[in-house]
Amino acid sequence: MATHISKILLGALSVLSCATAAADDITVTDVTGRQVTLDAPAERVILGEGRQIYLLGLLEPEDPFAHVVGWREDFSQADPDNYARYAERFPEIEAIPTFGGFKDGTFDVEQAASLTPDVVLMNLEAKAATEDAGYDDKLAELDIPIVYVDFREDPIAHTIPSMRIIGKLMGEEAAAEEFITFAEEQLARVTDVIEQANPERPSVFIDRAGGYSDECCMSFGPANFGEYVALAGGTNIAADIIPNTFGTLNPEQIIAANPDHMVVTGGSWDAYVPGGDWVGVGPGADMEKAQAKLEALTERTAMTGIQAVESDNVHAIWHQFYNSPYYFVAIQQLAKWLHPDLFIDLEPEATMAELHERFLPIDYAPGYWVSLNDD
Repeated sequence: MATHISKILLGALSVLSCATAAADDITVTDVTGRQVTLDAPAERVILGEGRQIYLLGLLEPEDPFAHVVGWREDFSQADPDNYARYAERFPEIEAIPTFGGFKDGTFDVEQAASLTPDVVLMNLEAKAATEDAGYDDKLAELDIPIVYVDFREDPIAHTIPSMRIIGKLMGEEAAAEEFITFAEEQLARVTDVIEQANPERPSVFIDRAGGYSDECCMSFGPANFGEYVALAGGTNIAADIIPNTFGTLNPEQIIAANPDHMVVTGGSWDAYVPGGDWVGVGPGADMEKAQAKLEALTERTAMTGIQAVESDNVHAIWHQFYNSPYYFVAIQQLAKWLHPDLFIDLEPEATMAELHERFLPIDYAPGYWVSLNDD
């Protein structure tokens, strides 16, 4: 009889323990300053953008999709080269439900609810559209919290806080801090040198997704790649023209600025613009083909007679550096282009390889940048 009672008591204690564990919650402050409370660690997550896997891949490299129950269908389109590498190692990603975007109004709340997520991770730039469409209220009624992160609108200010937020949500705070330490150390290898040397700053035109469309030319204001250029010791010619993160320069503005360097962001965008003039840099890229397409972009009217073209200081770099926690690698490569004498010993290629080896679930393949003056 005593043994039977003991078993009942043990069972009751077990149930109580589980209930207590399930009731444990955490409060995070997202990048908008909103405080969000939810059970943690999150077991079922919807990614408001598929490329948020760049962050999860750093935190849970052994199985970055273990807790992803749904995601926006952009990773396979915007970065098909890396998507293929993830799919090869984690074929289960092909079965993860996909949906449209919050920003373009194609998100399906009922579909999201059917996936019973613990949290929806949303990118900051989708906040206004999310609220205008009432998605936030509808999800709140279903007790599905939204947490906003950012690694695009202001990646220098928000990437590290976003990593800490997601690390806390997923119970991977130690992994987040290990990556943050690495990122800060790698960035300092540029910023410390620039601060000490205080070199003359060459002017830079950033051609955002050059060749993606016939129009010229999308660029960056003072944030994102614009800030990357500043941290790398350059002057972004659009910093005082484009007030926000993204905008457009007309050919006359570029010719008048006469930039010393031209940096085109590129990727594999057949899903959007099949056979386009974009420069296909990225993992495993064909460098000869990328260089030829880069050279073709210098023949546009906006590049007529500018110093960058005359001196072959025309470069292409992986577009997704603007939208991933790997920003410090882009800054290293920009510094190498802008101040080669200051950064003789800096090897961004080695940094990218170490990033993959230490933190990511996929192997590194070169091809993330190219220049017309490459040998």
